[in-house]
This record gives sequence, C-alpha cells and structure tokens, in this order.
Amino acid sequence: MRRAVTLAARGIGSTSPNPVVGCVILDASGEVAGEGWHQRAGGPHAEVHALRAAGDAARGGTALVTLEPCNHTGRTGPCAQALIDAGIARVVYAVADPNPDATGGAQTLRAAGISVEQGLLEAEAAEGNAAWLTSVRLGRPHVTWKYAATLDGRIAAADGTSRWITSAESRADVHRLRAECDAVVVGSGTQRADDPHLAARGIEGAVQPLRVVVDTNGTAVTPGARVVDDAAPTLIAVADDATPAYEGESDGDGVETVRLPRAAEGGLDIPTLLAVLHARGVRSVLLEGGATLAGAFVAAGAVDRVIGYLAPVLLGAGPAALAGGGITTITEALRLDVSETVRLGPDLRVTATLVTKEH
Repeated sequence: MRRAVTLAARGIGSTSPNPVVGCVILDASGEVAGEGWHQRAGGPHAEVHALRAAGDAARGGTALVTLEPCNHTGRTGPCAQALIDAGIARVVYAVADPNPDATGGAQTLRAAGISVEQGLLEAEAAEGNAAWLTSVRLGRPHVTWKYAATLDGRIAAADGTSRWITSAESRADVHRLRAECDAVVVGSGTQRADDPHLAARGIEGAVQPLRVVVDTNGTAVTPGARVVDDAAPTLIAVADDATPAYEGESDGDGVETVRLPRAAEGGLDIPTLLAVLHARGVRSVLLEGGATLAGAFVAAGAVDRVIGYLAPVLLGAGPAALAGGGITTITEALRLDVSETVRLGPDLRVTATLVTKEH
C-alpha cells in the first residue's frame, strides 16, 4: 500500500478534477504482478493500468488501492467491475470514496464474492488526496497558503522591496507547488508590486495552473502585464461594479474576466470566488499573496494548509505575512499542526495544516 501511495503522488497536478489514485496488484502467491496510477483526467484509472500490467497473473490475486474502487461509469468504466472481471480474489483499499456518484465499489466487490478490507495506511493516502477529498466534502477547492518571510515575520522591507527574501532553492520549490495545483491566486497588491508571471517554470511535463488575480477594483491588471501572456490561462476576478483596465475574453486571448460580489469588508467575496473556481474544475488552489488577501481567506475559513518559507534574515520593519484574518485575541488564534520541516538551501520550509477545533 505504501508503494500505491507513492504511485498515486505521480498524478498530482494532472488528474483534476479527478482524485489521485495508485494501485498495486499481487499475484496469488503474493508477488507484485502489476502497478499503475491515474495519470490524467479522462484516462484509465489506476486499477485498469495495474490490471493491464498484471495480465493473467491478477487472477486469484490481491489489489491494493489508495481509494475505494469506483462503481460508476463516467468517461471510463467502473473499476469495481474491472477487478471482478480480472478474477481478483481480495481488494484492500485505504480511503473510502465520499463521492455519492462513485461510492459503492466495496459493496459491489463483496457481492461478487471478493474479500474486501478498508483502512490500511488511510491517513497517508488521504493526505495525498487532500485536494480532491476537500472538494467532495466541502464543495470548494483545497487551499494552500504559501508565503516567504524573514525570521522576524516580514514579507518585505519598510520601503516595499522584497526580492529576494528567500533563496533560489526555495523559489524553485514554489514552481513545484504551482505545478501541483490547479490554480494560483494573488491579489491586487502583489500584482502591482511584483507584476508576477505565476506560471510553473522548470518543471518537466507540468500542466500549467490557472492564473487568478483578485483585482477587486479592476485597476491592477493592465495591458502588458506578465500574467496576461500566453504561458497559461488567466482569470481576472473583479467586483461586479468595477470597470476593469484589462477586459479579458473567455474565447479570445486565454484571459477571462469574471465579476463577483464584494464582501462586507470591501474585497471580493471569497466563498463566491472559490465556488466559481470549483465550478471550473479547480480542486486545489495555491494562494501566493499577499497579506491582505491571505487575511481574507483566513477570515473566510478557507485555508486548509500553510507552507511558509522562512529565510535566516532580519528586517526589523515592513509588512507582516498575514494582515487581519478576523483574529483579535489569543483565544481566537488558529492553531496549526506542523507536518513537515525541510531545509532548502539556507531556508526552512514549514508545512502545517489547520487543527480542527473540537466542540
């Protein structure tokens, strides 16, 4: 199953809006006969790839799958039936399928006389599929807030300069994050200050993410901005009463403008923005800045994971990584569970997820 989890991770960034899934087939004697993973949306599922690799050796064998085999016919046939047809005797899966359209695979397998077990390495498999599971359970994309800061928590100096706080190694790692996500989101402040490109560079075979600029008043994205080139599709989100400086056409230059309601605080309504992205098939969002937009996402309860790149640098003054967030006292602080710390050159990358409050 650990091998299946590793295989599933190969599909991160290229299977949306489908989940990432890995599968290992053992023959009747317990030897590996085939393996596979879901490589792209619309293509064969992990079980089909693994069964093809195993051939006749699958008969009487065991299938280890990171997600409960699907039970419905979409662009591909049901994997539960494929396992039955291959003569598999036992199926072990990590995570139950919460999708009401696809669940029931385990029941179908049991009805066919196949031994079925669930829960092996469930936490590891669920972590790798966090984006898809969040989208099914909450009806919105999974959001990772990424920021780069000094050890004293500054994302820029007092004069606004910020290039470069972190190292080349950290910046390269951000491109990996972009390639793994369906959409990269920045706000108008970042757009004005940095004129970011937001495409994934240096990642072989990367599926470019949708570039999203939250340009509430329509003044930050202008003709000639790097984000409106043809390297990747772009969505400019503006307030429904704004007159944007750059008006994208959905069927024209790969740049589209969408109008959204304002929030009470003045920015765009974050739940509506996420609903629009979800409807477009976006299952994972990388929120890259800046502090004001991050605060709006935090206040909306729409941050699932935080990745901070901390540089061994002190500035003493300048903007903090997070502005607002609706937190006014220590008892309202959002507590995080640190899942990983990694050295990248001179920097430290800290990955943490929000701790669910117990009621």
